[in-house]
Amino acid sequence: MLPTLFTLNMDDGAEIQIRRGGNPDGVRLFITNGNGFAIDGYRVFWEPLFDRFDVVLFDMRNHGRNAPTGGDGHNYRQFARDVGTIFHGVDKRLGHKKSVGVFHSMSGRSAMKHAIEIEWVWDALALFDPPNVPPRGHEQYESMRVFELKLLEWATQRQETFASVEELRAIFDANRAQSRWLPEARADMANAILRSNGKGGFELSCPREYEAAIYLQALMLDLWPAASAYRGPVKLIGADPNIKGATATAAANRALGLEGGYDYEAVPQTGHLLQIERPDACREALLSFLQKLNLA
Repeated sequence: MLPTLFTLNMDDGAEIQIRRGGNPDGVRLFITNGNGFAIDGYRVFWEPLFDRFDVVLFDMRNHGRNAPTGGDGHNYRQFARDVGTIFHGVDKRLGHKKSVGVFHSMSGRSAMKHAIEIEWVWDALALFDPPNVPPRGHEQYESMRVFELKLLEWATQRQETFASVEELRAIFDANRAQSRWLPEARADMANAILRSNGKGGFELSCPREYEAAIYLQALMLDLWPAASAYRGPVKLIGADPNIKGATATAAANRALGLEGGYDYEAVPQTGHLLQIERPDACREALLSFLQKLNLA
């Protein structure tokens, strides 16, 4: 995995570790993680992008390699501000160039909120299966409400300490929820989301209470924007809404994509962690978007 290049301070003092790899002459991609995950766990998706792009990787606060910070800043309002702080900090340290945001799930919603409510900084924005919750009364609202509440219940009860990284890897291997993940991604993610607990074992980098809080906050964001609300090109890349047992996010993103006039694509045979289930297809969905914009 890439070493940390430098650390950026957020506007409340939280620190975010920045890594960089790939082609320094290419368009810059900012890539980060979803709720409870960590960007090193997405290696099967981002590593092949190094040949063409200048890739900046980071974990959202209280995730992955970042030092723990207070729960008072663990919310979408702060996440949205963090997106801007990270963009401008990297831009200042590494120099300005054409830049694309590539965000999954929770970070996708954070990037949407930042772009709609604060500022547009991107040459393009790619959103991988953000958990978009429509307004009450929409045909997809109830399924998304149930989805988020089930995740909330699961997160509050999930195992939080482990004797070894291999223990979590074995859980991933045995769980139906992770059955579509590539085997190497299960190993990467187990390593990425654990930190030493100082007692010879390991603990979740993102505390389960923090993860649960984000599932609840997703229901209160009031964020269902049309593509025209952004000041630049956006592509919505969703999970497959047609497979058996499809995640609720898949149908919600299809609805937002069609109703909101997005450049929308569903990646066949994928669930919510599409980038580590079918990374080649996800990269193709990203590249086809960027090629149309002369960014790849």
